[in-house]
Amino acid sequence: MGFYDDEENVETYVQMAEGYDGRELVAALGQHLPPGSTVLELGMGPGKDLALLAEAFTATGSDRSDIFLRRYRRDHPDADLLLLDAVTLETERCFDAIYSNKVLHHLSVDELRKSLHRQAARLNADGLLLHSFWYGEGTEEHHGLRFTYHTAESLTAVFGSEFEKVACVCYTEIDEGDSLYLLLRRSSQALSVPRANVT
Repeated sequence: MGFYDDEENVETYVQMAEGYDGRELVAALGQHLPPGSTVLELGMGPGKDLALLAEAFTATGSDRSDIFLRRYRRDHPDADLLLLDAVTLETERCFDAIYSNKVLHHLSVDELRKSLHRQAARLNADGLLLHSFWYGEGTEEHHGLRFTYHTAESLTAVFGSEFEKVACVCYTEIDEGDSLYLLLRRSSQALSVPRANVT
């Protein structure tokens, strides 16, 4: 059972995240993505960023915790939601962009590499990724959750030839320069890989 498969842990997270959202990240995505484009959010949690994404885009939320999905559906019964693991992305649907806010730092470097490979297969031509991470080096564990910190250099080493880097920007969430986001575009090389062969 995962950390967020526990109602108490979910409630603790919801309270901790109060007052934070990805408004700056959604605005950055909007500079490169036309209004109405389809966007998949990975690890939507309470759904704050999903609501922001839905203001400009055709947004689909996802999480590996059904508790988060059920909570969001209570107030948004018509929301488009998927139960998805961020590594395996077991869906046949494709999107113009895939977004996450401080979600993929829970993955190991190898898991992140696999996730990005799967994301390439779930993007439409010229599709975009925007993912944010805590800035730094190394890995820590808190309450059974892994936190892998990243720099621009460590992220560049992971995403490979399936993507072209559009931007990698440091920003502040709590402490000065504690975060960064990576904006990638699916490369023409990724387009040449048959999706049926992507595992």
